[in-house]
Amino acid sequence: MSAHPSATPMNDDEAAAFADEVFERARRGDAAMLERLLASGLPANLRNHKGDTLLMLASYHGQHEAVRVLLAHGADPLIANDNGQLPIAGAAFKGDLPMIQLLLEHGVPVDAAAADGRTALMLAAMFNRNEILDYLLAQGADPAHQDARGANALAAAQTMGAVDTAARLQALAG
Repeated sequence: MSAHPSATPMNDDEAAAFADEVFERARRGDAAMLERLLASGLPANLRNHKGDTLLMLASYHGQHEAVRVLLAHGADPLIANDNGQLPIAGAAFKGDLPMIQLLLEHGVPVDAAAADGRTALMLAAMFNRNEILDYLLAQGADPAHQDARGANALAAAQTMGAVDTAARLQALAG
């Protein structure tokens, strides 16, 4: 059986250009294109040269519909990039509460952490994101959880000078 005449194999440059375009579609939130590509066999956990998955890029850039599509096709929200960051941590850093809610609704553990041990709660604390802090605590996030250096959310907030979240966490600890 022969391949379709127009289905010639891509060379390395063409493959790299295609991959770059796919990652750009995730950044821009082209959910319809991602749906078509994933339905045609694109790996849901494809990673770029920095270890970012399509899900990491879509979630970091606030592309909620693209994240839904990726999760529906089996994208793993617990794959960290080469910097040790998870999608939920990126969403906390960006201050995107709806993205955090979406990820938790799809089974991401509230205290999920990569090798550095930093949770979304720690990032919310560090960047003075009270609404996210309160939401994560209400979902059962552990304020005593320690990262790889032994710091918890309160210590992270204090280190970064995040006065509001430090005060909230101090009140919980007291």
